[in-house]
Amino acid sequence: MSDSVDPNELNKAKLNQETAKIAWEDLQRYFASGHLLAVAPDLDIVAVAHSISIDDKATVEAWLNEKKLGPVSDDQARNWHEQKADLWAVVVRPWVLVQDRN
Repeated sequence: MSDSVDPNELNKAKLNQETAKIAWEDLQRYFASGHLLAVAPDLDIVAVAHSISIDDKATVEAWLNEKKLGPVSDDQARNWHEQKADLWAVVVRPWVLVQDRN
């Protein structure tokens, strides 16, 4: 019997532990620098972070084409600012992924 740990599962567990709720006001500087990506509510933010971290181009491109992943729009940012929104976030350098689950 092998005691080895699947590196993909280990990475997902690490990303899951690094995911947290954060106020929009604390994310605005990442938006201003162009490093903020919005994840559609129907996707698992940890799965998206994992796919980006392992450079799964086909999956990431599919999400981009389906508009399920992409830069935060000015309208979205304005809306979150007005709502004083709290968002789920995880860092996958150089990106900060955010998801509105409300």
